[in-house]
Amino acid sequence: MEHITVDFAVIGSGPAGQKGAIQAAKLGKSVILIEATLAGGNCLNSGTIPSKSLREAIIDLRRYNERAFYGSSCLTEVTINDLNHRLQSVIEGERAILIRQLRKNKIRYLSGFAVFDSPQRLSVKDDLGQKLVSVTAQKFLIATGSEPRNPLHVPFDEQVILDSTRLLSIDRVPRSMIVLGGGVIGSEYASFFTALGCRVTVLDKRDRLLPGLDAEIGTHLQVGLKEEGLVFAPRKVPKKIERIADMARVTCEDGDVFEADMLLYALGREAKIHSLCLDLAMTDYGYIQVNEKFQTSYPHVYAAGDVIGYPSLASISMEQGRLAACYAFDRPVHAFPHFFPLGIYTIPEISYCGATEEELIEKGVDYEVGRAYYYEIARSHITGSSHLGMFKLIFDKKTLKLLGVHIVGHSATELIHIGQIAMSFGAKIEYFVDQVFNYPTFAEGYRIAAFNGLNKIKS
Repeated sequence: MEHITVDFAVIGSGPAGQKGAIQAAKLGKSVILIEATLAGGNCLNSGTIPSKSLREAIIDLRRYNERAFYGSSCLTEVTINDLNHRLQSVIEGERAILIRQLRKNKIRYLSGFAVFDSPQRLSVKDDLGQKLVSVTAQKFLIATGSEPRNPLHVPFDEQVILDSTRLLSIDRVPRSMIVLGGGVIGSEYASFFTALGCRVTVLDKRDRLLPGLDAEIGTHLQVGLKEEGLVFAPRKVPKKIERIADMARVTCEDGDVFEADMLLYALGREAKIHSLCLDLAMTDYGYIQVNEKFQTSYPHVYAAGDVIGYPSLASISMEQGRLAACYAFDRPVHAFPHFFPLGIYTIPEISYCGATEEELIEKGVDYEVGRAYYYEIARSHITGSSHLGMFKLIFDKKTLKLLGVHIVGHSATELIHIGQIAMSFGAKIEYFVDQVFNYPTFAEGYRIAAFNGLNKIKS
């Protein structure tokens, strides 16, 4: 059996693992990257990239935004083969880029399961448990990500009762679907299948979809999805989940029963660490506990990405992995940003950074809100996306300092960065009034919303 000694051993090739490995290589360290599944990890193969590619494919192939001009008659039927062709093309292209980056940086890539023999050494094993390689490293980075939480009482299969990973392998577009969970993953897929013409019912124990959002933004989205045909059933706790013939059935604690062709179980994820065989300190939520330098309870073992929990975003994981590599080899580095944008790729999408109204009310901050609706923006009419969307700028009523930016609608995840940069420099709401924006663009929404907010405090 081959034995390898390196400076940095990275377990997991998702966003955190990739950027951590590349950063260490840029520092002149010898690096090995170990992946149990396909290169790219969960993000590339069953998470962010496939789900966002699916979203774009649905919008494009179904001619979704053209309804504003031609009505529902323009909507085309989309087969699962149409969608899969698009997904595979994107995934293969991204994987090729990743492999090229690893080679360029002289990072050795190993396929297999990493198992710690001791805190300083691990073995890489195949599917049968046979040892392939032994690795000794000065520092380790665990970036194995997360996986859907699959309770034993849920009868998962490959056709009817699915988690978010299994959903990507379906062979048909269902006529109806139950989604258990109104969080990010559940809401995203619920909106995708609603756009495909599927009758979607979301069950959640809470009162609305995406309760972590600013309430007005969440309500705006939920009203829009209701108009598209999505049904949200609040305060529903599943008591029994079963497959009856080719149908999924959910019996709730209040006695209500729901049936559909397919069920997506989207009630949480958990750290993917079961096979590591390393006794690490864990958080109360079942994720690896780390300090501000991403060190675990073993100082030479670092962890980053979804495996350490919230916020579990690819963008955050990339920076966590990069910073972990810098900390591991004592290179000066900035602290992790105290605020950052979050993107939710529902149809329409949502993105925000900074405070919500609810948070400011709780803190007793005297604030004002400026709003701009997509129907006020010429670009939204041009693209056929004027029926739903808004900008919401929250600012301090006395100092006019920008406190929060919330956008729901076309290109929200791109537009948010204008607000993010403005906030990072301590901009006041007047900044957007004093600037000239290209016309016609969605970004004009910032100026319209700023005028709306300022007019309220001047009247």
